[in-house]
Amino acid sequence: MNKLSVEKQVLILSLLAEGNSLRTISRVSGVARNTISKLLLEAGEKAREIMNREMVNLKVNYLQVDEIWTFVGKKQKRLQPHELDTELGDQYVFVALDAESKLVPTFRVGKRTSQMAASFMMELRTRINTTFQLSTDSFGGYRDAVDRVFGEDIHYGQVHKMYAEESQGEKRYSPAPIVRVIINPITGYPDRKHISTSFIERQNLTMRMQMRRFTRLTNAFSKSLKHLEAALALHFFHYNFMRLHETIRVTPAMQAGISKHLMTWEEFWGWGNEEKKAA
Repeated sequence: MNKLSVEKQVLILSLLAEGNSLRTISRVSGVARNTISKLLLEAGEKAREIMNREMVNLKVNYLQVDEIWTFVGKKQKRLQPHELDTELGDQYVFVALDAESKLVPTFRVGKRTSQMAASFMMELRTRINTTFQLSTDSFGGYRDAVDRVFGEDIHYGQVHKMYAEESQGEKRYSPAPIVRVIINPITGYPDRKHISTSFIERQNLTMRMQMRRFTRLTNAFSKSLKHLEAALALHFFHYNFMRLHETIRVTPAMQAGISKHLMTWEEFWGWGNEEKKAA
């Protein structure tokens, strides 16, 4: 992004990280939307590169996993027959969260399938080098995926929530009231009091608050899968390395021992260049 000054890039990336739309950022910064879109893609690629390099050999005790729904282009029910096998329609973001450090070690975007669940678990296995306790919801794809990827080398439990039935013809913008929560130990010896998805569900709320394309009941949505993935990578980089967590008072990366200080956007593009020069 040689055409944009460092100050403009910092302004745009800061506004993106705070959940502003491309149109809003364009009005505030005076930069064309196409240029902002290009910066988003390049910054997302850089953010993913940094996290892939840094999120390894992690020590985790309690990990929570959940999925959050979104869509690309148009909602699934509006797809034409020839669009069913494309990137358009429903997409799910699989997210993992360390319940203690609040670090998000990885995320994946795709359809809510058993194959995606297995792929997500395999990536977690490459990043975490301790035997940990895993909590998920009762999505059917998780159980087989965890068994195939981790075998008995994990403590695994599921949270199954039962909801009240909606009245005839009633429509909701939020889930029906929860009437019962069932805790199911699945593998190993999970501590029942730590079988929970509360922290990761709160992280889902943070995503909806901090990324305009996730805000419900608006006309904001991702026009392409690559822009969705770039926005997510930028969001999680900002969350892990640049945003002070209210509970732990430092960034999740600092709490996990990955980073020693609060990162800035000025450092962002140069991250890793020092190691390359030294090599």
